[in-house]
Amino acid sequence: MNHLPTAVALVLAAALVASPLAARPAASHSAPVFHPRADSLPLSIAVQTGKTVYLSGMLGVAPDGRSLVPGGIEAETRRTMDLIGEDLKRLGLTYEDVVKCTVFLTDLKDLPAFTAVYASYFKPGRYPARSTLGVSSLIGGAKVEVECVAWKG
Repeated sequence: MNHLPTAVALVLAAALVASPLAARPAASHSAPVFHPRADSLPLSIAVQTGKTVYLSGMLGVAPDGRSLVPGGIEAETRRTMDLIGEDLKRLGLTYEDVVKCTVFLTDLKDLPAFTAVYASYFKPGRYPARSTLGVSSLIGGAKVEVECVAWKG
Protein backbone atom coordinates (compact mmCIF):
# COMPACT_ATOMS: atom_id res chain seq x y z
CA MET A 1 0.00 0.00 0.00
CA ASN A 2 1.34 3.43 -0.92
CA HIS A 3 1.45 5.76 2.09
CA LEU A 4 2.92 8.69 0.16
CA PRO A 5 -0.33 10.77 -0.02
CA THR A 6 -0.84 10.34 3.74
CA ALA A 7 2.76 11.36 4.46
CA VAL A 8 2.46 14.45 2.21
CA ALA A 9 -0.77 15.46 3.96
CA LEU A 10 0.88 15.14 7.39
CA VAL A 11 3.88 17.23 6.30
CA LEU A 12 1.59 19.96 4.90
CA ALA A 13 -0.50 19.96 8.08
CA ALA A 14 2.62 20.28 10.24
CA ALA A 15 3.91 23.14 8.07
CA LEU A 16 0.61 24.99 8.38
CA VAL A 17 0.54 24.64 12.17
CA ALA A 18 4.09 25.99 12.37
CA SER A 19 3.42 28.90 9.97
CA PRO A 20 3.02 32.54 11.08
CA LEU A 21 -0.58 32.41 9.82
CA ALA A 22 -1.46 29.79 12.40
CA ALA A 23 0.09 31.89 15.19
CA ARG A 24 -1.98 34.98 14.24
CA PRO A 25 -4.83 35.65 16.68
CA ALA A 26 -8.36 35.53 15.33
CA ALA A 27 -9.65 38.85 14.04
CA SER A 28 -11.81 40.64 16.55
CA HIS A 29 -15.30 41.38 15.35
CA SER A 30 -17.22 44.14 17.04
CA ALA A 31 -20.94 44.61 16.75
CA PRO A 32 -22.18 47.14 14.18
CA VAL A 33 -22.60 50.68 15.47
CA PHE A 34 -25.82 52.33 14.30
CA HIS A 35 -26.06 56.11 13.92
CA PRO A 36 -29.82 56.76 13.93
CA ARG A 37 -31.54 59.73 12.40
CA ALA A 38 -33.08 62.38 14.65
CA ASP A 39 -36.50 61.96 13.02
CA SER A 40 -38.74 58.89 12.98
CA LEU A 41 -37.70 57.48 9.60
CA PRO A 42 -36.75 53.80 9.89
CA LEU A 43 -33.15 54.11 8.70
CA SER A 44 -29.78 55.09 10.07
CA ILE A 45 -27.61 57.94 8.85
CA ALA A 46 -24.77 55.43 8.86
CA VAL A 47 -23.76 52.04 10.18
CA GLN A 48 -20.17 51.21 11.11
CA THR A 49 -18.88 47.65 11.00
CA GLY A 50 -15.25 47.45 12.01
CA LYS A 51 -13.45 50.24 10.20
CA THR A 52 -16.01 50.45 7.37
CA VAL A 53 -18.79 53.05 7.52
CA TYR A 54 -21.83 52.74 5.28
CA LEU A 55 -23.68 56.03 4.77
CA SER A 56 -27.31 55.99 3.67
CA GLY A 57 -28.29 57.53 0.36
CA MET A 58 -28.57 61.33 0.42
CA LEU A 59 -30.78 63.68 -1.59
CA GLY A 60 -30.41 67.40 -2.16
CA VAL A 61 -32.98 68.30 0.49
CA ALA A 62 -33.54 71.99 1.20
CA PRO A 63 -32.91 73.30 4.73
CA ASP A 64 -36.66 73.12 5.45
CA GLY A 65 -36.36 69.31 5.15
CA ARG A 66 -39.56 69.10 3.12
CA SER A 67 -38.44 69.95 -0.40
CA LEU A 68 -35.49 69.74 -2.73
CA VAL A 69 -33.20 72.67 -3.40
CA PRO A 70 -34.17 74.53 -6.56
CA GLY A 71 -31.75 74.98 -9.43
CA GLY A 72 -31.50 71.65 -11.20
CA ILE A 73 -28.88 68.93 -11.16
CA GLU A 74 -25.93 71.16 -10.18
CA ALA A 75 -27.73 72.62 -7.16
CA GLU A 76 -29.08 69.23 -6.08
CA THR A 77 -25.65 67.64 -6.42
CA ARG A 78 -23.96 70.42 -4.44
CA ARG A 79 -26.53 70.16 -1.65
CA THR A 80 -26.33 66.36 -1.64
CA MET A 81 -22.55 66.44 -1.33
CA ASP A 82 -22.68 69.16 1.35
CA LEU A 83 -25.09 67.04 3.42
CA ILE A 84 -22.83 64.00 2.98
CA GLY A 85 -19.96 66.17 4.23
CA GLU A 86 -21.96 67.12 7.33
CA ASP A 87 -22.64 63.45 8.09
CA LEU A 88 -18.98 62.57 7.53
CA LYS A 89 -17.92 65.33 9.92
CA ARG A 90 -20.35 64.09 12.61
CA LEU A 91 -18.73 60.68 12.26
CA GLY A 92 -15.20 62.07 12.53
CA LEU A 93 -14.54 61.58 8.81
CA THR A 94 -13.86 63.70 5.71
CA TYR A 95 -14.27 63.26 1.97
CA GLU A 96 -10.73 61.83 1.96
CA ASP A 97 -12.07 58.84 3.89
CA VAL A 98 -14.70 58.00 1.25
CA VAL A 99 -13.70 54.90 -0.71
CA LYS A 100 -16.85 54.11 -2.72
CA CYS A 101 -19.92 55.98 -3.92
CA THR A 102 -23.04 54.75 -5.65
CA VAL A 103 -24.86 57.39 -7.66
CA PHE A 104 -28.46 57.22 -8.83
CA LEU A 105 -29.51 59.62 -11.61
CA THR A 106 -32.99 59.93 -13.08
CA ASP A 107 -31.50 61.22 -16.35
CA LEU A 108 -28.10 59.97 -17.46
CA LYS A 109 -27.80 63.07 -19.65
CA ASP A 110 -27.11 64.87 -16.33
CA LEU A 111 -23.96 62.78 -15.75
CA PRO A 112 -21.45 65.41 -17.02
CA ALA A 113 -23.00 68.19 -14.88
CA PHE A 114 -23.21 65.87 -11.87
CA THR A 115 -19.59 64.75 -12.29
CA ALA A 116 -18.29 68.33 -12.53
CA VAL A 117 -19.78 69.19 -9.13
CA TYR A 118 -19.05 65.79 -7.53
CA ALA A 119 -15.37 65.85 -8.51
CA SER A 120 -14.85 69.20 -6.77
CA TYR A 121 -15.38 67.52 -3.38
CA PHE A 122 -12.39 65.20 -3.73
CA LYS A 123 -8.68 65.68 -4.23
CA PRO A 124 -7.50 64.83 -7.76
CA GLY A 125 -6.06 61.34 -7.75
CA ARG A 126 -8.07 60.41 -4.60
CA TYR A 127 -11.48 59.86 -6.16
CA PRO A 128 -13.55 57.06 -4.62
CA ALA A 129 -14.57 54.05 -6.68
CA ARG A 130 -17.98 54.84 -8.14
CA SER A 131 -20.97 53.16 -9.72
CA THR A 132 -23.57 55.25 -11.53
CA LEU A 133 -27.04 53.94 -12.22
CA GLY A 134 -29.88 55.39 -14.25
CA VAL A 135 -33.18 55.02 -12.40
CA SER A 136 -36.75 55.85 -13.34
CA SER A 137 -37.48 57.92 -10.23
CA LEU A 138 -36.24 58.97 -6.81
CA ILE A 139 -38.05 60.09 -3.66
CA GLY A 140 -39.68 63.51 -3.92
CA GLY A 141 -38.78 63.87 -7.59
CA ALA A 142 -35.05 64.20 -6.86
CA LYS A 143 -32.69 64.09 -9.82
CA VAL A 144 -29.78 62.53 -7.88
CA GLU A 145 -29.09 60.37 -4.84
CA VAL A 146 -25.62 59.44 -3.57
CA GLU A 147 -24.65 56.79 -1.03
CA CYS A 148 -21.11 56.33 0.22
CA VAL A 149 -18.82 53.91 1.98
CA ALA A 150 -15.97 55.34 4.05
CA TRP A 151 -12.93 53.88 5.82
CA LYS A 152 -12.43 54.88 9.43
CA GLY A 153 -8.87 53.63 9.79
